[in-house]
This record gives sequence, structure tokens and C-alpha cells, in this order.
Amino acid sequence: MTRQDVMEQVNTLLAEEFEVEQSQITPDANVKETLMLDSLSLVDMVALVQQTYQVTIPVTDLPKIQTFNDLYDYIQQHLPA
Repeated sequence: MTRQDVMEQVNTLLAEEFEVEQSQITPDANVKETLMLDSLSLVDMVALVQQTYQVTIPVTDLPKIQTFNDLYDYIQQHLPA
């Protein structure tokens, strides 16, 4: 899966799930602010990503995921072979 594929899929998935315009989801945008995530909806987002991509995101890695670029990178680096 290419980075472009990951970006497009993640943007579509999150825009739909959290009811935001896809145009608001830009690589440098802050994930929590853009999707208006509180701690509970952050857990929902993580579960959705984990289920969709078969990627495990431990709680200890969450601070590393600030922007959508961070999220795309994390998914791409941890995709099952």
C-alpha cells in the first residue's frame, strides 16, 4: 500500500466517522483538534484504525501521533507484511 493510498483511505475513513470535511484533514493538521477528539473519541479513532489496518497502536505510542502525517507514517510503518 502506497503512502498516497494510506492518506486517501485514512482521510475518507476519519472524515466520515467524525463528520468533518475532508478538506480539513491536511498532513500538517493536528489530529485531535481537527477531529475534535476528547479522550473517549480518541479511543474510538484508535480502534477504527486498528480494525481497518490490522495495526496495533499501544497507548505509549499515542503521544507520537500529533499530526495526520504522523498517523499516515505510523500506519504505513506498521502495516502487516
